[in-house]
Amino acid sequence: MAEITGVIKNSLADKAGIQTGEILISINQHNIHDVLDYMYYASETKISLVIENHGIQREVKILKDEYDDLGLEFASFLMDKKQSCRNKCVFCFIDQMPPNMRESLYFKDDDARLSFLQGNYVTLTNMTQQDVDRIIQMKLNINVSVHTTNPELRCKMMNNRFAGQKLDYLWQMAKAGIQLNCQIVLCPDLNDGAELERTLKDLGQMLPNLTSVAVVPVGLSKFRENLYPLTSFTKETASQAIDLIENYQLEFLKKFHTRVVFPSDEFFLIAERDLPDADYYEDYPQYENGVGMLRSLADEFYSALADEETRNINRTISIATGKSSYEFICQLVKNAERKFSGLTCQVFCIKNYFFGETITVTGLITAQDLMNQLKNKNLGDILLLSSSMIRKNSDVFLDDFKISDVEKNLNINIQLVNNDGYDLLDAILGNLD
Repeated sequence: MAEITGVIKNSLADKAGIQTGEILISINQHNIHDVLDYMYYASETKISLVIENHGIQREVKILKDEYDDLGLEFASFLMDKKQSCRNKCVFCFIDQMPPNMRESLYFKDDDARLSFLQGNYVTLTNMTQQDVDRIIQMKLNINVSVHTTNPELRCKMMNNRFAGQKLDYLWQMAKAGIQLNCQIVLCPDLNDGAELERTLKDLGQMLPNLTSVAVVPVGLSKFRENLYPLTSFTKETASQAIDLIENYQLEFLKKFHTRVVFPSDEFFLIAERDLPDADYYEDYPQYENGVGMLRSLADEFYSALADEETRNINRTISIATGKSSYEFICQLVKNAERKFSGLTCQVFCIKNYFFGETITVTGLITAQDLMNQLKNKNLGDILLLSSSMIRKNSDVFLDDFKISDVEKNLNINIQLVNNDGYDLLDAILGNLD
């Protein structure tokens, strides 16, 4: 059951006489517990709702087109509490956060509903057989943080004695035809090498229902006191990981005509290797995991650059980026400078003193590091920043400073740019001003 907190005016529910404050009990004789139940059973064309008002229940029938919205609103998106993670993974970045940051940064979600609705990854450890049965019944796709298919090692890595046995849910869903995207956070001397081979071999048995696997390197901040001893990837170990993954790509290509498993961009940057061409990433199934982001950005940028007429542009812009993508961004803007006389693009490599210099990705740059390292610099007409530095749907950095705080401190206007090559060139040229 779920309390109805709003009814959209002139909606199907409004026309049927449903009111704010009433309780939704069931749809077509199925009890409603959360958003998945609601979305699944409300998608039918003939709807019979049981509504309760002050203990008195009534039936409301609605005829509609498939997937038409009923117009009901609830207290929360999930119609239930968000499920938190029960693990204490040895590589968890949230456990490596400094103290006294905003409370939301310390929350670990592990909610299968958000996996289907928003693409979040889940570990399966707080799921029940009933949850799995519902996913299979509703034919929901799901994203799973696997890390290893060795049950004992998975228990060790997640600090959860049930983590190994919960892998059975993965096999159940694959056998039932559920499409799975998987993620592996790779840690040197823990789940790499022979253990990674085992994991990829096991996951390969789930094809064709295994859509893709992303392998990303562990990120280690300076706040690891009393945590499991881990080391970062080096040029050599990153190269070894890429080679191993690409051996399995060849095997999967021969058997299934897809590479299936992909190393994230960061592996190529650490190994100091050129990024693969776009064909390597197929349909970019693991884009949100940082797999192919830079290749996509470069291809879009050069395509946009080719469409622009050569001309004089008297403009100086600055870009602040993380160490890992610094050389890559420099190469892009050099090509823009060659085409447009009068254009000056300054790229600043921001060291991450806040989390520690081993953190080199742009998305974890804080306002404090920006202000400290760009203070008194001549930043030109505008400072371009990746939107990944900012909390989603806000203007706030990780350390709770606002964009306006940084603008005031550096005496410069800031423009956020998405990971899109067309947007980046437009911002550089001032087409969006």
